[in-house]
Amino acid sequence: MTFAERAVAIDAGLRAYMLSVYNYMAIAVALTGVVAWFTFNAAVTTDAASGRLVLTSIGQTLYGGPMMIVLLLGTLGLVFFISFRIQHLQYTTALTLFMVYAALLGAALSSIFLTYTGASITRVFFISAASFGALSLYGYTTKRDLSPIGSFLIMGLFGIILASLVNIFLKSSGLDWAISVIGVGVFAGLTAWDTQRIKEMYDINDDGTVAGRKAVMGALSLYLDFINLFLMLLRLVGDRR
Repeated sequence: MTFAERAVAIDAGLRAYMLSVYNYMAIAVALTGVVAWFTFNAAVTTDAASGRLVLTSIGQTLYGGPMMIVLLLGTLGLVFFISFRIQHLQYTTALTLFMVYAALLGAALSSIFLTYTGASITRVFFISAASFGALSLYGYTTKRDLSPIGSFLIMGLFGIILASLVNIFLKSSGLDWAISVIGVGVFAGLTAWDTQRIKEMYDINDDGTVAGRKAVMGALSLYLDFINLFLMLLRLVGDRR
């Protein structure tokens, strides 16, 4: 194989690999949205007399007790399991677990419909999608090495997590606003950085199983970037009920 033929093969393989990453991510985001919407409709009804939202028995179980904490811990445990065991999982198993995670997270995120209006959730979703697309495209096409900012962004991510835990007890609106603003910047940067990192993970010599695992992990990384970017923007500009 000549150099030109190898370059063409690498380019075609890279496009197919990245297309798989984006397709898996898009399916997971769509699954999360559908599950969130159906869960909300099963958990909440509208009182005919007052027009206010009222929890059904499912809603009381999901939102009014420890079930939400169990669900959040379950999703957290599942994403860690996928991340740490990816090298030992079959490609199809990893993809199935990723979709299960997306569905469970959709059930957990259904509570945002209680806090924010449907119109503002839709608006922020499209803003997030457009922003994510532009940032990911930058990460894919830029010749600049983004790896130096990676450690800085990871530190920022841990800072956001710690500040969010502290604010559970402080309940400071100012700190919450600061977390949201910083969070938008961090997850915007992570979107571009992760895209470049995922692109560089591609190897023309990978077999189908290895390439599939890489595609699933890449999709999971970008999925988490998108979901968190969406949630941070929703906290900043979403219209509360």
